[in-house]
Amino acid sequence: MAQNTVTAVLQDMISYYESDPVRIHHLIKVHSLAALIAEEEGLDGETRLTLELAALVHDIGIKKAEELYGSSSGRYQEELGPDLAEEMLGKYDFTRRRIDRIRFLVGHHHSYGEIDGLDYRILVEADFLVNMLEDKMSDSAVAAACRKIFRTAAGKRICRTMYARAFA
Repeated sequence: MAQNTVTAVLQDMISYYESDPVRIHHLIKVHSLAALIAEEEGLDGETRLTLELAALVHDIGIKKAEELYGSSSGRYQEELGPDLAEEMLGKYDFTRRRIDRIRFLVGHHHSYGEIDGLDYRILVEADFLVNMLEDKMSDSAVAAACRKIFRTAAGKRICRTMYARAFA
């Protein structure tokens, strides 16, 4: 059931971002890296499902932020995303606890000083790995982010492998 649900939410997000392949590719990459890090870090099944769902909907607030404010700022994503995520996930039979955690993760995924769990840590690391490329971060910025933000062994390894030239 869990994998079928993840697949269904992925399909929902592809439809949500119709005609926006950049956003679709972003969420797929963040989800894939989050799942990989979760597997390597031994995240339990329930927490992993919550993480994977949050990874799929983590940027759901961007579309509305751009409509309302003309900006995809992380602040606006965190402000608008939780309600939109809950609305999208409402058709599934998730517990209130799971929905609340997804809301929290979506509402804080650009806030790095408050990381309170491995699911949150992994979501931040996966999003950073993708944003480093998409935002064309300099090698020095990549190396600094890897040192300052990354805490999981898997995330650090992937960062150093993916962006090896930043550490040369």
